[in-house]
Amino acid sequence: MTTTFPDVTISTDRLVLRPFEEEDVTALTEMMNDETVTAWTGVPHPYTQAHARAWATRDSHAERTEGRGIVFAVTEFLTHRLVGIVHLQNTNWRTRATEVGYVTAPWARGEGYASESVLAVARWLLREQGFERLELRTAADNTASQQVAQKIGCISEGVLRNAWIVRTRSENGTDGPWTDTRTDLIVWSLLPEDLDDADGYPDGRADGYTDGYDGYDGYRGYDVDHRSDASGRPVGADRN
Repeated sequence: MTTTFPDVTISTDRLVLRPFEEEDVTALTEMMNDETVTAWTGVPHPYTQAHARAWATRDSHAERTEGRGIVFAVTEFLTHRLVGIVHLQNTNWRTRATEVGYVTAPWARGEGYASESVLAVARWLLREQGFERLELRTAADNTASQQVAQKIGCISEGVLRNAWIVRTRSENGTDGPWTDTRTDLIVWSLLPEDLDDADGYPDGRADGYTDGYDGYDGYRGYDVDHRSDASGRPVGADRN
């Protein structure tokens, strides 16, 4: 039984999804230091060039070669700029199920890039790789991320109570320290038959629709509940 994803590139009308490269380090560092990314994810803060270099040159590739999932650097087709990340993680090869997370760069928000890229990966996963389930989890207050899940045809299955940590600023606003706050997670799933509802939009977009800030809490490549090594990866954690 195959226990690793193939090393592939996926294209849409506007995007190219490919493996990370060392040339992505600067753009990745800038993207992951955005305040909204810090708030909704467990990435290290500040996110240094060392974190980015480890992810771009080593850790993201290990996700595939070690069988945990696969990481795509999402780039614009015309400009080659780094749009974001789509990450399949916590893959169960026996049940043919995996979980998707994503991040979108600040400059690229509101363009439908999250739904376009995640839908492209979902079609590849469920139709070409023979998977039977794609799962997405969103923080209870992240309505933009929930819109992305709905847009690509996901079905809401329930709530994991008190299951995740988000970060908020104190009363001092943008100058204040970050505070960890527990929150519920909404669980969504996408099955092969659910893709039919999204097939009317070849590029993952509907006319007049934008993704807001494109749902950062879907990306949980780092877990703030566990100690992290220099690259920001969990140490001794069950979830990657």
